[in-house]
Amino acid sequence: MRLSVQTDYALRTLMYLAAHAGQHSIAKIAQQYGISKNHLMKVAQRLAAEGFVDSMRGRSGGLILNQPAATINVGDVVRSFEEFGGFVECFDANGNGCIVTPVCGLQHVLVGGIEAFLRHLDGFTLADLVGDKDRFRSVWDQA
Repeated sequence: MRLSVQTDYALRTLMYLAAHAGQHSIAKIAQQYGISKNHLMKVAQRLAAEGFVDSMRGRSGGLILNQPAATINVGDVVRSFEEFGGFVECFDANGNGCIVTPVCGLQHVLVGGIEAFLRHLDGFTLADLVGDKDRFRSVWDQA
């Protein structure tokens, strides 16, 4: 299983904001991680729409967490960005061409695995991912 680039960028952005107090521009966050600013802009819009960050437009705009990092659940972030409905063909309600679906046990096994994965992520907050903020920030100081 692999998380989408959008989920990866969402988690990285939230971690950056959790470690660095205040408001930060998308351009700065993209530069710090060496990732596409255009991709990050789309992720930032979604983070704001999902209520994880506040987004201010304009020259002095940027992103800021809209709640403490200790209250942002990692499982909630992943659920907001990932689409597990299309994990395999038999999960797709609109078009399942697999002829063994009615007698196959794979779907049940995979659903259980995804649920276990998400339950595990539910045990962590954004604050857990950052840990020691000074140590986390020091990565950029050393680069």
